[in-house]
Amino acid sequence: MKARTMGRHVRESLKSLGRNSWMTFASVSAVTVTLLLVGVFIVIMMNLNQLADNLENDVEIKVIADPAADETAVKELEKQVRSTAGVQEVVYSSRDEELDKMIQSFGDELSLYKQSNPLGDALYVKAKDPHETAAIAKKIDTYDYTSQVVYGEGKVEKLFKVLNMSRNIGMVLILALLFTAMFLISNTIRLTIVARGREIEIMKLVGATNSFVRIPFVLEGIWLGVLGAIIPMAVISFSYYELYAQWEPKLQNELFQLLNAMPFILQVNGLLLFMGVFIGMWGSFMSVRKFLKV
Repeated sequence: MKARTMGRHVRESLKSLGRNSWMTFASVSAVTVTLLLVGVFIVIMMNLNQLADNLENDVEIKVIADPAADETAVKELEKQVRSTAGVQEVVYSSRDEELDKMIQSFGDELSLYKQSNPLGDALYVKAKDPHETAAIAKKIDTYDYTSQVVYGEGKVEKLFKVLNMSRNIGMVLILALLFTAMFLISNTIRLTIVARGREIEIMKLVGATNSFVRIPFVLEGIWLGVLGAIIPMAVISFSYYELYAQWEPKLQNELFQLLNAMPFILQVNGLLLFMGVFIGMWGSFMSVRKFLKV
């Protein structure tokens, strides 16, 4: 297609937005409201997914060495644990450090045990895949010089099950909302084009090709998608920046952390713009097609 012809199509599509101002307003409003709802839901679900990831990554295995094991035996145990398949991180904690933690948690009365510390050295282990925690714990429990392996057996499995179920429900809700958005927006754009069906039939009767008729309407759908995405992008960007600025300092060192404003906002805005353009283009393309058979 020649650049001059394409330029004409662009000009015609922009003029059509002005000539059909009320239908344009209705279409842009539908796109705006729908994308705003989709954007807010995506922001909420992505932050909840971040919380789920943090909960999973916070799961660890505590390996308590046999109190009777000497330093060499504990180092050998640590070496074995580090070489275990699926282990990502191992942090060593001496028996004295373990006693200090207990004193901080339960009071100075336990300071009496400093004279004769009954605790063993400990290893804090994290798995590369949190879902493999139970399997890794059972394997470590077979090693020599281990007194106890603790990872929250029973509770961890339930936690993972709930988190997976939450993710699946969230994904289903997002897909359902996206489908609803496509249906509402494309139908609104279809009404706009149906109202101009006579115009399309006349163009076909005077010899216009299908592509010549279709391209201005497809471009018009793209402009409607872009215009409808501007307000949701602005509202979500401003609101999330404000929320992040106010709450991020208060959530320092907490399990729940908001996703960093950048590049998260750019990703959400890019998704909303893509959705607006794609749905507008798709709705226009499908709506024009029925009028091309004259």
